[in-house]
Amino acid sequence: MKKLISLVKNVHSRQCQVNWSVQVRFLQKDSVSKPKRYKYPSLYDPYGSRPQPSSKIMELSERIASLYPKERKQIKEKKEKTVFDVKLEKFDTAAKIKVIKEGRAFTSLGLKEAKELVEKVPVVIKQGLTKEEANGIIEKIKAVGGVADIE
Repeated sequence: MKKLISLVKNVHSRQCQVNWSVQVRFLQKDSVSKPKRYKYPSLYDPYGSRPQPSSKIMELSERIASLYPKERKQIKEKKEKTVFDVKLEKFDTAAKIKVIKEGRAFTSLGLKEAKELVEKVPVVIKQGLTKEEANGIIEKIKAVGGVADIE
């Protein structure tokens, strides 16, 4: 048992000496030598080279570059609207009760709130609808005698 312990200690001490000598050599070389300075190209891309843009992209970029600044702004401003609001413009006084009932049907308002809403004409009845939903509501309001528009 004693031999085994002495053998392990001996092997361990030799490994420590080897590691220490490697560390000392590394530190000696590092302290003497100067750090390397790398020269990067003026347009350095750390992610590597990228493929050339396609011919369609090049054609579009040339077209956009040839436009006047006002025309470029118009391109940015043209966005297709996806969310619509329904606005009640007016209604027949004889059809007021029917318009209130229809207003209650597609809003979650009570009778009193729906009446107050309809009496505030022109007013936005429902917001954040798709075009199909908005057109459906407008048709229902027109059927009972009201006039509504999409905003």
